[in-house]
Amino acid sequence: MEIRIERLEKREAERFGARIRKGGDMYENHIDFIEWAKGYDTSIDGRCRKVHEEWLNNMPCPLLRLDGTKPINELVERIKTFVYHEIYNGGREIVTKTGWERDNRTHFDEIEVNYDKTRWDYPAELFSDAIDYSGHGNGKRAIEIGAGTGKATTPFLDAGYAVTAVEMGANMSEFLSDKFEGYTNFNVITSTFEDAHLEDNNYDLVYAASAFHWIDAEVGCPKVFRLLKNGGAFVLLRNNVYRQEGSSLDAAIDAAYEEYYFRHYKRYDRPVGISKMTYDDFIKPEEIHRGFRFNSLKQYGFTDITMKLYNGSRIYGADEYISLMYTMSDHRAMPEKDRLALYKGIKDAILSHGGQFEIKFLFQLYMGRKP
Repeated sequence: MEIRIERLEKREAERFGARIRKGGDMYENHIDFIEWAKGYDTSIDGRCRKVHEEWLNNMPCPLLRLDGTKPINELVERIKTFVYHEIYNGGREIVTKTGWERDNRTHFDEIEVNYDKTRWDYPAELFSDAIDYSGHGNGKRAIEIGAGTGKATTPFLDAGYAVTAVEMGANMSEFLSDKFEGYTNFNVITSTFEDAHLEDNNYDLVYAASAFHWIDAEVGCPKVFRLLKNGGAFVLLRNNVYRQEGSSLDAAIDAAYEEYYFRHYKRYDRPVGISKMTYDDFIKPEEIHRGFRFNSLKQYGFTDITMKLYNGSRIYGADEYISLMYTMSDHRAMPEKDRLALYKGIKDAILSHGGQFEIKFLFQLYMGRKP
């Protein structure tokens, strides 16, 4: 901030000279302007970083961030690289898809068995904190949005909640029914959450595990609010997957993605890598939007809002990791030729680096309460 203020002072002096000095006709305006500039990073409304970041986050076009403290020649090279890769897509056809288009949520119903086998589990501590927040479930009712194969269902059933799973896929719904047939406090509705017929003011808990980003938040969040009883909890789980940055295996996998994946999807890189992100980074509106497709639970009337973070990891063999890739909706939506070439590049990279691959997770638990 000090560099920015120094530059502003210099620029204003060059433009207006004596008019902004004490006694000049622009002095008071100048002081107000500098005070506003000093508060730009910390203010929460008006013309401030928070508002501008939210605006940028919703821009449909490629976005390049430049650090004005860097040398001019370095900035020029960044711009040239950006234009080549993001605008001209490395000389290939221009792409606008992110891989997270809502149509892709239908892919999961084709892979229920492999999904349940290869997808990671959430940490027990996360569920313990979620249940402490929402209250133990004896006599309470819960809705799980997009239950999938029930990766997040058992802890709430075991805590005593009567869980209604809302799952749009018929195969997934059948898998859930078979998996939890021994529970009398479980039932499943085959429907999208948006279309499901559910009773308002009737539930103590609504939760979703890495599924709410498939919901239109402008429909989903108000509906959750209506369904909850006063004091009821909205609990969102989310996983963030990352690799060991800077390793030779990481570079080899990146090369495969560069060649095949980014022919079809535009980049949406974070300003900071996941491994270096802090709680303050994850609670920013732009990061909440990245994970859940809205900026804050507060905007929908929820209170007592909190977020917690948890670390985890899992080691995959080469074939097992490729099986995991087959459960990724963005990968499944790729043209078959490039998808298979990507998988081959990843598998070859893992096999040439010892045959095993550790992926790391940073799990988010984001919660709010209906007053």
